[in-house]
Amino acid sequence: MADLDLSGTFTALVTPLSASGSDIDFASYEKLLALQLSGRVSGLVPCGTTGEAPTLSVAEQRELISLTVRAARGKARVIVGTGSNDTKKSIEATKSAFEAGADAAMLAMPYYNKPSQEGLLRHVTLIAQAAPGPLVLYNIPGRSSVNLEVETLLRILDLCPSVVGLKDASGGVLYCQELLARAKDRITVLSGDDPLTLPLMSVGARGVISVTSNVLPRAVSEVVEEALAGHYDRARDKHAALFPLHRELFSEPSPSPIKAALAQRGVIASPEVRPPLVAASTTCTRRVAEALSAFEGRA
Repeated sequence: MADLDLSGTFTALVTPLSASGSDIDFASYEKLLALQLSGRVSGLVPCGTTGEAPTLSVAEQRELISLTVRAARGKARVIVGTGSNDTKKSIEATKSAFEAGADAAMLAMPYYNKPSQEGLLRHVTLIAQAAPGPLVLYNIPGRSSVNLEVETLLRILDLCPSVVGLKDASGGVLYCQELLARAKDRITVLSGDDPLTLPLMSVGARGVISVTSNVLPRAVSEVVEEALAGHYDRARDKHAALFPLHRELFSEPSPSPIKAALAQRGVIASPEVRPPLVAASTTCTRRVAEALSAFEGRA
């Protein structure tokens, strides 16, 4: 488990839908996978929150995972989103992901239930005891309403050697700094917020689980590659060029803006999302198109 390389750019894949939103558009999904692999991303993350996992059936998730694993074999690692606010369902989803060939599973902290730190510890520990492979935790208090405190995560690392990574969407660099100062090399941190990728890497993160890389996989990967190589001047210039697009892609609830961008570029057929989300507004769609065109103009 410790041998799993989590450095690089991992794309938090969207799930393309039909115009009605009732069915998955698997032809568009295969096109999206091909774009990622040609962009030489390090890994693919299906069935995460960017992939609208809470609205996907078990059968839909299995097919998405199977397609991703087959496409990525020998080319990229696959980290499947399996976390939910139900520990039992998370265990079942995690086992299923590994059975399908996933390299790792990603556990978003439980939403709505608002568990205590002891509850988070028990949730992760129970999943780790049942999981046959490595786990990446996902701390995103802005959406889950709970923060996985550093002290709790350190306890998890003591109890669960299969926990090898963290997607940090805490909203700043302080969490990452404190965690790595105390955990050292016991865990790999990945940015969970595109605008903060380079700042987090400057204090020890090893890459990003990215939304923006859905549409610009090579450009996002180049920022990470430059930073990992210690070329921070070049990384900063590339990150700055992407920053306006990063911001626009989170101007309305994700993944609606990134789906608008992908539809504009013909990668997916429809920008549709499933309720309770709604498609990006006309204003958001226009601003995303302008930011994407401005970036491509600079390139």
